[in-house]
Amino acid sequence: MAAYKAGPVTFGGTPAHELLLRLAADLERAVVAELAEQLPVYGALPTEHLHGDVARIVRLGLSDFAAALGEGRLPDDARVASFRDSAARRAEEGLPLDAVVNAYFIGARVILAGLVGAAGPPDPPGVNALHGVTLEYLRLVTGAVSSGYVQELQTSAGERHGVRQQLLAGLLAGDPARAAQETGADLPAEYAVLGLVLGPHPDESRPGVDPSVAARRKLRRVRTALDHHSRGASLHTLTADGGLVLLPYDGVPGAGPGGEAGAAPAVVARLRQAAGAPVTAAVLTATPAAVVDAAPVAAELAALAVASGRPQGLYRLADLALDHQLSRPGPAADHLASLLRPLEERPELMATLRAYLGAACDRQVAATRLRVHPNTVLYRLRKVAELTGLNPARATDLPTLHAALACRARR
Repeated sequence: MAAYKAGPVTFGGTPAHELLLRLAADLERAVVAELAEQLPVYGALPTEHLHGDVARIVRLGLSDFAAALGEGRLPDDARVASFRDSAARRAEEGLPLDAVVNAYFIGARVILAGLVGAAGPPDPPGVNALHGVTLEYLRLVTGAVSSGYVQELQTSAGERHGVRQQLLAGLLAGDPARAAQETGADLPAEYAVLGLVLGPHPDESRPGVDPSVAARRKLRRVRTALDHHSRGASLHTLTADGGLVLLPYDGVPGAGPGGEAGAAPAVVARLRQAAGAPVTAAVLTATPAAVVDAAPVAAELAALAVASGRPQGLYRLADLALDHQLSRPGPAADHLASLLRPLEERPELMATLRAYLGAACDRQVAATRLRVHPNTVLYRLRKVAELTGLNPARATDLPTLHAALACRARR
C-alpha cells in the first residue's frame, strides 16, 4: 500500500504513534467495552469470543493505526485481508453488516478520545493530518470489511441454495431418504405442497418498461417473501409465471388442514402483496415420501383454477374436485370442451369470459383487468351467450362454463 502523505502528529510534543502504543492495552479494553455497550449484537456475543477474536482485531487495528500515524503508511494487502476475514466470520455468525461497520467507527472514536484524554488535543500543526489519517484508514478498512462480509454472505447463500435445490430434486424424484442423507437435512413430518401461478405485474405491460426486468423484480420479491415466512426453510422452484413451493411442517402427519397447510391462505396473501400481481395457488399436504405424487397434482390444480376462470386465491382439492374430474380424458370432457368451440375465432370473447369469471362475475373488475369499458365487457358476454348458448350472467350456467374452460385447458 502506498504511503499516505501526512504531516507529523504530536500530542504535547509526543509523537502520536508512540503515545498510542503505550496506551494500546487500555484502549483495547475500552474499545471492546464500548462495542458491547453500544452494539447489542456484540454485547450478546459469548465472553470468550468478545475478548478473543474481537479483541484481537481491535489490537490489530491499534497497531496498524499507530503505523499509519508514525510512518504515514496504511496497512498493506496482507493486513487488510485480516479485517476482510474477520468480517466474513461476523457474517457467518449472523451479525448485521451495519453493526460490523459501525464497530470500526466506534473504535476510532474511542481511540481518539483516549489520546485526547491522556495528553490533551493534538498540537495545531497535526490536527488536519490526524483527521486525514483517520479518514483514510477508515476508508480502507471499512471497504475491506464490507467486501469480506458480502462475499461470505453470497458464498453461504449460494451453498444453502445448492443444498435446498438438491433436497428438492430428491423429493421430486421420490427418493427423500437419499436426498436427506446427501444434504444432511432433517426432513419434516409433512410439507404443504403449493402449486403457484403468478399473474403479470402491471409494469410488465407498461409502455417504456422492460417487461423482463419487471418480471424478474416480481419474482425476486416473491422469493424474498417466501424466505421471510419460512426463515429460509422453504424449498421452491419458481419462474416469473409461477412454480412449486414446499413449506415444511413438523406437526403430526395426516393432521389435516393444520400446520403450514392451514397457514397457506396467509402465505398466499403475503405473496400476492409482494408480487403486486394476481396469485393463484393450490395446496396439498404430503409426507416427504408423497411429495413426488402431490407436486404435479398441486401444479395442475393451480393451472386448472386459472384456466377455468376461477378468481385468484388459494384452492384445495375439494374446491376443484369436480373441475379436476371433468377435465380427465373421456367423452364427457370432449363434449364440455366443444361447448366453447364457437369462441375459437373470437379470442377477445374467450379472454373476456375468463376475466369475468376470474373477477367473481364483477363486470367492473373484469373491465379494469382487460383495460376496456364495462359496457364492452357486457357486449362481449352477450356475444358469448349468443354463440354458445351459455349465459355467463346466469348462475345456473356458471358451473358448466367453468367445467368447459377446465376441459378445454387439457386440449
